[in-house]
Amino acid sequence: MTRSIYVYLLVAALVSFLIRVLPLTLIRRQITNRFLRSFLYYVPYVTLAVMTFPAIVSAAQYPVAGIAALIVGVVLAWLGAGLFPVAIACCASVFLVEFLIGLI
Repeated sequence: MTRSIYVYLLVAALVSFLIRVLPLTLIRRQITNRFLRSFLYYVPYVTLAVMTFPAIVSAAQYPVAGIAALIVGVVLAWLGAGLFPVAIACCASVFLVEFLIGLI
């Protein structure tokens, strides 16, 4: 049992290392393909979104409060609000929705 854990760790480390090293060694010149450049440009944003959105919904006591905060945050960000006002509004919306659900 303990040997298999070390094998899993070794394989995970190897895969992680190869993902980072192979592009550096195989791609020597600048990438000129527009599709590939735009794909690589958006990879960090998509990764952050994939990690963040489930946490937003599940962080509150009730998932409805998390969804309400997500909607409030997206709308305020779309309207051009800064990070701090969006964060305060999201926290307030979670508090308000959970307070109203608690009254029911």
